[in-house]
Amino acid sequence: MLDELRALPKETEWVEFKEAKASFSFKELGQYFSALSNEANLKGKEFGWLVFGVEDKARKIIGTRYRPDRSGLDSLKAELAQKTTNHITFVEIHELHLPEGRVIMFQIPAAPRGIPITWEKHYYGRDGESLGALNLQEIEQIRGQATQSDWSAEICEEASIGDLDGPTVLAAKDAFKARSRDRTFSSEIDRWDVAAFLDKAKLSVNGKITNAAIILLGKPEATHFLSPSVARITWKLEGEERAYEHFDPPFYTNVNKVYQKIRNIRYKILPENTLLPIEINKYEQWVILEALNNCIAHQDYSLQSRIIVTERTGELIFTNAGRFFEGTVDDYTLGNRTPEKYRNFFLAQAMQNLGMIDTVGSGIKTMFIQQRKRYLPMPEYDVSDPQKVSLKIYGHILDENYTKLLIERADIDLKTTILLDKVQKRQAITKEAFAYLKKNGLVEGRYPNPYIALHIAAITGDQSSYIKYRAFDKKYYKDLVMLYLKEKGSASRQEIDELLENKLSDTLSKKQKLNKIHNLLYEMSKKDKAIKNTGPRKSPRWTTG
Repeated sequence: MLDELRALPKETEWVEFKEAKASFSFKELGQYFSALSNEANLKGKEFGWLVFGVEDKARKIIGTRYRPDRSGLDSLKAELAQKTTNHITFVEIHELHLPEGRVIMFQIPAAPRGIPITWEKHYYGRDGESLGALNLQEIEQIRGQATQSDWSAEICEEASIGDLDGPTVLAAKDAFKARSRDRTFSSEIDRWDVAAFLDKAKLSVNGKITNAAIILLGKPEATHFLSPSVARITWKLEGEERAYEHFDPPFYTNVNKVYQKIRNIRYKILPENTLLPIEINKYEQWVILEALNNCIAHQDYSLQSRIIVTERTGELIFTNAGRFFEGTVDDYTLGNRTPEKYRNFFLAQAMQNLGMIDTVGSGIKTMFIQQRKRYLPMPEYDVSDPQKVSLKIYGHILDENYTKLLIERADIDLKTTILLDKVQKRQAITKEAFAYLKKNGLVEGRYPNPYIALHIAAITGDQSSYIKYRAFDKKYYKDLVMLYLKEKGSASRQEIDELLENKLSDTLSKKQKLNKIHNLLYEMSKKDKAIKNTGPRKSPRWTTG
């Protein structure tokens, strides 16, 4: 095999030779694993190969001392698997002791059909002999290899109508009737038996119960028909109080039970220049149910994972298994994309027929709009892990200026709101976006650390929040220290930190704030002679000079 690989043309994307005379970066090894696995798939090869101890250009064997002990080589399999898609690793690591020197041949499996391989959540590929990111077209080419069968439409051969929850079936039939008022068969629905309703609502096929029917309408004990796939929603509370609860099918009614677990209090937003407060729920019920129903519709049930709803102080996080199935979040929030396909198309149709979701892609955008109407931070999608999608919904204010800006400026469009949301969350924006916001007087500061503009706080007569970002001059802080010491007599460094830390600009990190306080005290004691330390060096006690 080594001779065959050495005889291949110089630019062969699924084979790479490295001298690796004594060592080789583990990170680079992982990147090559991802790249060669993906390229082997694209080139129709069963394996990719990474070979140590051979010159790349001349293909001359020179030998390698990389991990000289066999146990060190064998441990690579487990080490690598920790950071790859589905914990995939080497098929075998071949060690050849040749007269010219020792050669190591890493036998790398081609990426499975439909699943491009990542290393540390990044896709790698090769362009000729160059290692780099796998381009989007190649990622989609591999993903497109997946079979087009729809798991949710598969028949549960041994299941019957008796395995469905009776009251839930009746409630679903009423919902289907309400959504079918304009359809030609609407007047006949009351005369249908359960089997006819299930077929019409896309929950069964020719009277046979599907996976979709078990998920939405099945009794909890009927989930064994789905095995080894898993259908379960877990709600968990994190923070000072901790709790959890599991919810099995029927999901059609149990999504409401999940919602009822979430503590959704009402609170008031009171801008300075208004007489009446704005009262809102911590979370919008529609947003929670939309997020939860989207998890059900898009869950990759073959990954045998639960849907997780995590409740923390001021935020909810919804997590479902499987990658973001089609397009990007921006396609739906900033555009008007309609998905061409669903992971669980049959299930999605049934959920649409029962009023649980829409199937035109507007749900994501509407969630953003609902948060905008309530003056709260925008939802956040995390799609960095190819095995799952997470959505964070905020139920509290992050930056008062952002909220007051949305109250004062109803004309700000969704795209601009999303940019301002990134500013308040200290997330990166492009230079072009910064220039746009600056030109329109919405942000101040310098790129890449802008903050909501001063005049926004001035509109409401409240400049206190602006103080968080715009620092005062040094004299202000010195005066505060002197006033504090005169009133208290003396103060520890910790007490002075507590006095000044929340008054320094929030563009500074905690470490930067503490360094600034240290420099201020040094200047006041050594240069100004205004204060002095009466305690030990490691535990100073400051008094006026």
